Amino acid sequence: MERVFGLRTERMDSHTHRAFERLEIVETGRRRRWSDEAKLKIVLESLAGPRLVSATARRHGISRSQLVTWRRAFRAERVRSEAGPTFVPVVLGPVSEPPKPQMTTAVSRMEIVLTGGRRIVVDADVDAEALARIIAVLDQP
Repeated sequence: MERVFGLRTERMDSHTHRAFERLEIVETGRRRRWSDEAKLKIVLESLAGPRLVSATARRHGISRSQLVTWRRAFRAERVRSEAGPTFVPVVLGPVSEPPKPQMTTAVSRMEIVLTGGRRIVVDADVDAEALARIIAVLDQP
């Protein structure tokens, strides 16, 4: 056993760690690169009919999510190329003055506090019979 800077370290000897008797490195392969033409061909194939995304992805050995990403990029590129830059015409006219606030007559209001803390705020010219019916409904226990 060795001590390094106050930390405890162990020397890896062949007799102390049997779990590492055999170390195998598995190569996963190189990342594939798809040309724009190949991507376009695959995307168009997947758009040929309904429910072809998964089948097309399997046929070409790519994930479904990768194909969906390519389709989204294709759709965005097509919209961008069809629309092009757009300009909105501006028409200048005479400058109008903002509307002046209209003078209104002050309306008197009433506040009615019912049992249980409910409040009703109404105009002073409210129909008394309608108000009595509303109060009767709201003031029930």
